[in-house]
Amino acid sequence: MDGLPPAARLIGIGWYFAICVVGGVMGGYLLDQVLGIAPLLTMLGLFAGLIIACYGGYRMLMDVVTTTQDRSDGEDA
Repeated sequence: MDGLPPAARLIGIGWYFAICVVGGVMGGYLLDQVLGIAPLLTMLGLFAGLIIACYGGYRMLMDVVTTTQDRSDGEDA
């Protein structure tokens, strides 16, 4: 994934956030419907999705920043 420009990688991070949050909410909602304890699992799914999205997004963002800095350091030399 290092071959992609930083803008494309940042778009990918945005999609990752969206999929994590929506997936958590949808999973929690479906479990709430099956178990009949709405909105407990929907809220837990939302928070789980946010935590996963923040952790994964941070790791991906640090990779983009590091790669961008390495490229700019190579151009200065």
